[in-house]
Amino acid sequence: MAAAAARRPATISSRQAIDLLLDLIASFPEQVENMPAKVHTRAYWLRILSPRAYRGANTMAMLRELPAFTNLGPKGRGRAAWKRVFVGSAGLDQVRDLVRHLMAVADARQPDRPPVVVWRDAYGPDELVQRIRPTEHHDYIHNPHRGTTTFQRFQGDPTYPTHASYDTYGPTVFPRTGGVVRDNEKYIPRTTLTYCRWPWKWLEPRKGQYAWEIIDGTLRTAAARGQSAQLRFQPYTMRWDTAKNPPQAKRYPPESSVNLPDWYWDTGARWIDAGKYCRNEPDSNDPRYLRHFGDFIRAFAKRYDGHPVLESIDMAYAGFWGESGGNASEATAAKLADIYVTSFKRTQILGMLGTAAVPRALARGCRLGWRADCFGDLRESHVKEVPRHSAWNHTYDCYVRNIHRFGLQDAWKTAPVTMETCGTVESWWVCNYDLDRIIEEGYKYHTSVFMPKSVFFPEKMLDKLITFDRRIGYRFALRQMLLPLTVKRGSEFAVSCFADNVGCAPLYRPYTLALRLTQGRTVRVLRLAVDLRTWLPGHAYVEETVRLPAVFQRGEVKIALGIVDASDTPRVWWAIAGPTDGGWHPLTSINAT
Repeated sequence: MAAAAARRPATISSRQAIDLLLDLIASFPEQVENMPAKVHTRAYWLRILSPRAYRGANTMAMLRELPAFTNLGPKGRGRAAWKRVFVGSAGLDQVRDLVRHLMAVADARQPDRPPVVVWRDAYGPDELVQRIRPTEHHDYIHNPHRGTTTFQRFQGDPTYPTHASYDTYGPTVFPRTGGVVRDNEKYIPRTTLTYCRWPWKWLEPRKGQYAWEIIDGTLRTAAARGQSAQLRFQPYTMRWDTAKNPPQAKRYPPESSVNLPDWYWDTGARWIDAGKYCRNEPDSNDPRYLRHFGDFIRAFAKRYDGHPVLESIDMAYAGFWGESGGNASEATAAKLADIYVTSFKRTQILGMLGTAAVPRALARGCRLGWRADCFGDLRESHVKEVPRHSAWNHTYDCYVRNIHRFGLQDAWKTAPVTMETCGTVESWWVCNYDLDRIIEEGYKYHTSVFMPKSVFFPEKMLDKLITFDRRIGYRFALRQMLLPLTVKRGSEFAVSCFADNVGCAPLYRPYTLALRLTQGRTVRVLRLAVDLRTWLPGHAYVEETVRLPAVFQRGEVKIALGIVDASDTPRVWWAIAGPTDGGWHPLTSINAT
């Protein structure tokens, strides 16, 4: 029986479909006795199922795959053969239901509509409400606080020329573009974020004397390129040969150490003989380290906390690059975390996943975002003692474990997640990592920011990473807005909004959903009360009442939709097809009476 069923066609021709339909109708006249005589004619079905007919093509396509005509079809023709098809369940009533369904669907017609001269003509005179359902687009949106970053570079700057990037060499020279910002080549074409880092030595070359011009230039250039900046100041970033390049200090570790500020050694600071990455690393548990690096954190925060272009600050506290804690004890990590939390009251803080400073910051009530490096790590074993696919890697052994250990499963709902590549995208390609798997993990972590270090994207990976860039973070699609057609001046009216966050994370900033009402030169912005930060991925629904200002005259009032900051300036764009007007999305009008 299985072999016989397999020989039945999955689809049939249009002629065969109409032949079978007419035979079915002829076999059960009692099922169609109250229907028009035309259902017995080929001409009728050819007309309503033709490609030119309304829904004709789709209805015919359905009929050509109908199980009763294909895999469950009759063995032969006539009443007896068809009876066996419809045995059980609703029985022969299915014949009547099928014919009625075909007539209702395929023979339906859109009514002739009068021409629309003014917007109100689209609705009948007795209609009270309007449903606005804009078309969603799937292009890149230049929205802030999400997406792919440049690294130690800005929008339009070249990528690194090879496979490598460098943590130490943050930008210090800031050429102007003359107002023209280019697309990035061999990378995400457009970004709204940059990620920059410098060693502490560069930013405080002398105790209490700060190179703020580096930070000022970075923030100024990022803003000019349409970006905000994620920043990190790193205790040290590289090994330093003190014998060949002695620091400008009276005392310092012999032979080798790290690139700490020269003046730091003259404070009497201790070092340890065997560090994790280098000999003679500074002792991060020395009270002098806590004092002097803590002073720098406070000075930075005093100048830059809440700066509108400062996207976030990494809670780098000890060790190489400041991200993993080095030799700092839990007590030291807690003290440095306290300095960050008490110093940065407005700027978003990011903690490195798995480090001792993270639980301390959370315990202090910090709305902490987290970041992880080595995103995409799917390394394989290269030793005979371990099977190829059983090597330790971050994907299986680090991220999920630390998220659960630190109770961060829901942290993404209130603060952003940043994922930095393991190596670079180029290394994923060379190592033949599964890009689809990596991207899927990125969605599961609810990534808002992807940091692939400004190393080129191989051509075979570029399209998928562009798609990944468009979905990470938030992305709002308006499904429907319900508004009245007519509103009395000075009176309240209801607004309902059905939206989808088609991204994988929320919007974390306190922006406001708003309507802009315009009549000639009269413009008013009506701010809704909904907290957009609660719009997690999936459906969102808002139903509120606003008032039509009495300042408007009788007649048409145009309505546009926006997401605005405290000054009513649009900051976030919707995935709505069509032009915008100063960042607002024109939707419809209402009639003021």
